[in-house]
Parts: sequence; structure tokens; C-alpha cells
Amino acid sequence: MKQVLWWLIAGSKGGINRARIIQALHERPYNANQLTLKFSIDYKTVRHHLDVLKKHQVVRTMGEGYGTMYFLTEQMSARYEDFMEIWNQIDAKSDIKEDR
Repeated sequence: MKQVLWWLIAGSKGGINRARIIQALHERPYNANQLTLKFSIDYKTVRHHLDVLKKHQVVRTMGEGYGTMYFLTEQMSARYEDFMEIWNQIDAKSDIKEDR
């Protein structure tokens, strides 16, 4: 999982937004529209990042359609410290993180 997180956050385009989504979902579940409003990111962009995170078993869903809620998977919750370690290393090298 740690290697997947490195790729999702540091090694691919959009990693910063995916990291922000992971942090938000660690605090509480959100639907895509709520994340759009929280981060002022286009709805389709949020959905894309959620789909990528779901494909890599970082998030899971509950419900259907517009109201689908997103949660961190149990595996991701158990590895949240690994995520924070990666996130902090990225932050130490740049000024790219927002809304901590």
C-alpha cells in the first residue's frame, strides 16, 4: 500500500488533490459535491480523483448516484500514518500543500 500511496500522491498528476481528498475523508465521509465545494475543484475532477482512489482501494463508497458517500477503506485507515509520512516528506521539499 505504501508504494501505491507514493505513486498516487507524489508520482502522478493530481496527487496533491488526491492527498487533500484522503485527508478530508480521514476526518469524515463526504460525497463528491461536498468535496467540490470544500476544495473549489471542478466536480468532474473530484469524481476522477475519487475513481482513481477507489480503483486503488484507498476509498470505498456507500449509496448510489449523486448522494454516494465516500469513506477511506479499512486498509487505508490502517495505513494513514504511512500516508502522512509521505505527505510530510512532500511538504518538506516544497510549498505545494494547502488547507492543512
